[in-house]
Amino acid sequence: MGAGQGVKVYLSVDMEGVTGLTDPEEMHAGKRGYERGCELMTADANACVEGAFAAGATSVLVNDAHGSTKNLRVDLLDPRATLIRGPGKAQRMAQGLDSSFDAACFVGYHARAGVAHGVLNHTWMGKEIQNVWLNGEPCGETRLVAACAGFHGVPVVLVTGDEAVGEEAREVLGDVETVAVKKGIDKFSAELLPPSVAQERIREATARALNRLGDFRPYEVAAPYTLGVEWNSTAIAAAVALIPGVKTAGARHTEYTTDDFRQIMALFGLFATIGGQIACGSGPYG
Repeated sequence: MGAGQGVKVYLSVDMEGVTGLTDPEEMHAGKRGYERGCELMTADANACVEGAFAAGATSVLVNDAHGSTKNLRVDLLDPRATLIRGPGKAQRMAQGLDSSFDAACFVGYHARAGVAHGVLNHTWMGKEIQNVWLNGEPCGETRLVAACAGFHGVPVVLVTGDEAVGEEAREVLGDVETVAVKKGIDKFSAELLPPSVAQERIREATARALNRLGDFRPYEVAAPYTLGVEWNSTAIAAAVALIPGVKTAGARHTEYTTDDFRQIMALFGLFATIGGQIACGSGPYG
């Protein structure tokens, strides 16, 4: 048993930063390569689970945090873990995370919107969101979910994905363990590690992180929390501003302030629902 003995681990798994994936079609059910993408996503998750138990963790809760949230193959999942699957989750990418956990790991994560060498870079939505800020700081999904973990007093100890998200994670979180499973060339191209190599690195990094758990501190953002979003469409900005508490801060810019970070996570779910509907029927101007 390692230093992680008795540790309860939370694992949030996205898809764009999964080993081997570069094509948007691989992220969506029914598209070319999706089924194989789900297998690779599950294999990356399993590598993290294996590393956690190798370090002595007692439980690992896995949350499918991508898109439909019905991507991970439960039949291929490490049987020592449990899985949260399916839509309607108020906390979305952080569903199930609370103060009972000792550590959080992010697998398959990606760089925030606008990072030139970030593979499949975006923030929460593929094209509708141009920029996000949390208390005035540029915010990708890594900062967002890490801040939610920090709200619950849980440190993030591992982030895996492309090279760009590793850089982003270290900038936000400091000396966090990172694994680069691919190196971006452009948004849809990358130099890839073979799955066996990438997954072994994820296993090793997870165990290494839990064996030095005392080195990590929660990423805590001071309340109140102000979420700023720059949309790519005035129509989406106007629509989401109808949500009580959301204010217009420019033609394509909205803001929302709260003392409860759980409301920020829930709000992003509403944003995605509304933004997607406005964009969908809008043709080339979406």
